Amino acid sequence: MTPNSSSRRKFLQAAGLSAAGAGLAAPGSGVSIVIDPADPIGSSGPAQWAAGELQVALEQRGLAVQRCAHLADAGAASFCITVAGAQAALARAVLNEARVPIPSLPEALVLASGSTSGRSVVAACGTDVRGAVFAVLELADRARYSSNPVEALAVSTPVAERPANQVRSVTRLFTSDVEDKPWFNDRTMWGPYLTMLAGQRFNRFHLALGIGYDFLRKVTDAYFLFAYPFLLDVPGYRVHVPQLPVRERDSNLEMLRYISEQTVARGMEFQLGLWMHGYEWIDSPNPNYTIEGLTHETHGPYCRDAVRALLKACPAISGVTFRVHGESGVDEGSYQFWKTVFEGVSTCGRTVEIDMHSKGMDQTMLDIAVGSGMPVKLSPKYWGEHLGMPYHQADIRELERPKPNAQTSRLMKLSAGSRSFLRYGYGDLLREDRKWDVVHRIWPGTQRLLLWGDPVTAAAYARAFRFCGSAGVEIMEPLSFKGRRGSGLPGGRCAYADTSLNPRWDWEKYVYSHRIWGRLLYNPDSSPEVWQRYLKAQFGAGSAAMESALAHGSRILPIVTTAHAASAGNNTYWPEVYLNQSLVDATQPGPYTDSPAPRVFGNVSPLDPQLFYRIKDYADDLLKGEVSGQYSPVEVAQWIEDFAAEAAKSAAQAQALSSGKDRPEYRRAAIDVDLMVGLGRFFGAKFRAGVLYRIFEQTGDRIALEQCLRMYRAARAAFATVAERGKGVYVPDITVGELRQLRGHWMDRLPAMDADISEVARKLEGARPAEGSPLLAQAIAQATGRPRRDLALCIHTPGAVFRAGEPLEIALTSAAPMSSVQIYFRHVNQAERWVSAAMEVRESVWRAAIPADYTNSQYWLQYYFEVRRMGRSAALYPGLGAELNQQPYFTVKRGAETSRTK
Repeated sequence: MTPNSSSRRKFLQAAGLSAAGAGLAAPGSGVSIVIDPADPIGSSGPAQWAAGELQVALEQRGLAVQRCAHLADAGAASFCITVAGAQAALARAVLNEARVPIPSLPEALVLASGSTSGRSVVAACGTDVRGAVFAVLELADRARYSSNPVEALAVSTPVAERPANQVRSVTRLFTSDVEDKPWFNDRTMWGPYLTMLAGQRFNRFHLALGIGYDFLRKVTDAYFLFAYPFLLDVPGYRVHVPQLPVRERDSNLEMLRYISEQTVARGMEFQLGLWMHGYEWIDSPNPNYTIEGLTHETHGPYCRDAVRALLKACPAISGVTFRVHGESGVDEGSYQFWKTVFEGVSTCGRTVEIDMHSKGMDQTMLDIAVGSGMPVKLSPKYWGEHLGMPYHQADIRELERPKPNAQTSRLMKLSAGSRSFLRYGYGDLLREDRKWDVVHRIWPGTQRLLLWGDPVTAAAYARAFRFCGSAGVEIMEPLSFKGRRGSGLPGGRCAYADTSLNPRWDWEKYVYSHRIWGRLLYNPDSSPEVWQRYLKAQFGAGSAAMESALAHGSRILPIVTTAHAASAGNNTYWPEVYLNQSLVDATQPGPYTDSPAPRVFGNVSPLDPQLFYRIKDYADDLLKGEVSGQYSPVEVAQWIEDFAAEAAKSAAQAQALSSGKDRPEYRRAAIDVDLMVGLGRFFGAKFRAGVLYRIFEQTGDRIALEQCLRMYRAARAAFATVAERGKGVYVPDITVGELRQLRGHWMDRLPAMDADISEVARKLEGARPAEGSPLLAQAIAQATGRPRRDLALCIHTPGAVFRAGEPLEIALTSAAPMSSVQIYFRHVNQAERWVSAAMEVRESVWRAAIPADYTNSQYWLQYYFEVRRMGRSAALYPGLGAELNQQPYFTVKRGAETSRTK
């Protein structure tokens, strides 16, 4: 039932409330929250806690609230809300009367208005405790942010939702003694922070310890680096931190217990990250903390007994994340060590999930984890250590492809050798016969300082995290790695020089980001009202414009890192505060050693080299007149320039319309949008300059070089606006690490650009116009103009499954004459390369078959098409779509085996 305005008024009148005025209850009226003590879901601790949050929200809006056990106990004039399991008697009566279907999945929720026993009742219920918590917190959110809380409580349109992703996790990292101890020990922070996560429907919180360093060299800040002795004394060993008072160690354990219990009290799971198991600092003369009492012989047994003791001391911990490759401080291939450690988990007296960061993972390690008897999850990186576009990259870079004969150290012998394809992606983990779940982890490389919030791409990301049966996602928070590797500075994690911009707690800057991520990970089809109610409360009449400004600005940097990966590692490449890479001088590569040689800007690989052109390759194909269907750097430039223009336009509208422009919430958003706009203009112009410089390299043409300089200077001017906007707003030294590319400010990036522009300008001295060539002129025009991609006018519907060991017939119908169609296909296994085949046409239907021997696999298949229309350029199908948020390939699941494969 969907009540109209009249029926809503009747409902409100029956409940004794007014639908008019300022949104407060009529005199003498109130709200009764009914929770049947016999209902195990409604009376659970987390549901009772959520009801308390609802009560506070209502009372803050001027409504009187009473809690009661039965509907008959509710005040005669009160508005009634029942908090219950979906199968509880009162909830079922309301839902049946409202004709609302009850989802059957865990964590599903229902909100509906109905009547029973002569009373109007709103049912806030779930299929389990977590679903009920989410339902009640949704009412609290409506009451808090809606202009009329009474109408919001009436639930005029029933809501029935279920989670799209099984795991929706947030990681908060402890990496700095200076910057992180204050929030770790702040009991007043944890309640609001965890409540915010639960309210946005995250279901797991991961507190990560021991991730302050990748390798144990030049350690200066070792707090929690090898976590166990910072938390507890393990009987039978004399392992300790001599610089740490016993009282502080015991306090750390008590805080961990408190944080984990507060997480569980809100209906979420608590995950503890133990990322480092090395204990000897190498080449580190001045560490602030050291480990004593441990030997190589006692290392494994100590860690086993320590993790068991820790899990017993903190019974609210439901999972442990381990980094098991060489950056854990333990040589790769140390199987007995990890088997011993996992014994500590499996003997703690309860089920505790083992989550392994998947870099360097091999079958032996997987077998050991599965053999522990505990549930196992693998967490590969999504788009390397960055945030790419909202799909799984079609291919990995050449640098990450398997290297079975590579000479490596014992420490990294798998992840730098035969298992290198798992460094920055899901690798070969998505087998259909797997005995583990896969959760994709968004690493904090692309956008860790500036605000992010785009509902369109967030919904697409949410769908991508179900890829081939994946279990979900874990997001490393904004500001992750702030102060890492001893670079912590006092003064606030948000790095504001203008301290009036600081929120009380750093995460409060990113409340909107968390709202967008959490709600859309739960339900990609969530109503926009979910985030718009919050924006209206913050920005008033300018809320729609600010939503648009943040959305368009937030799309820029993920596109940049998809198309241009100077490094897949966040320790090297930070596009937010970009350290310039030369167009011309390979002897000055900057920090970008994780990039193909020669290390100049135009030779940088895309993070998805299957679908995106490298700058150099695109320019070469332009000059040959043989451009493929890959997305070009000029197209990418146009995308981000357009997004920057839209963000700037919307920001101007927000400036004109928003209320409270002197408030820090508005100023923080407006500043960061301006910075994203400038970065979009910078990268757009520099991508064009890179194409033009390559044209000059290949032809010697002076016009190409002049146009290159024009674009490069435009890029520099755009970056200068970023630097000026950030001056006095952010501190001169923003640190997310100790290396020069991980610290500093936009202002100190300008000299390198100036020097490189001068190097390019010097080449004008010997440049001459090249002999007239239509292709040369067209190439220059393409690099400086607005590209137009030809539409792939075709239709294809993939099958639901394929049968292993049988050919998979593929048919593509063209709505316009095509000169050729090429199919590209691959197993969903990043260790493998794509295979291509020409399709044959008959009566506008193009056909091909993926061979039987290729389908005989435990992996899903993925494929896409490159189509050429008569006399036109190539295009990809299905492609990224008009909104750039579409999965650009089809996937088909493996079905039942045939007799020949059994």
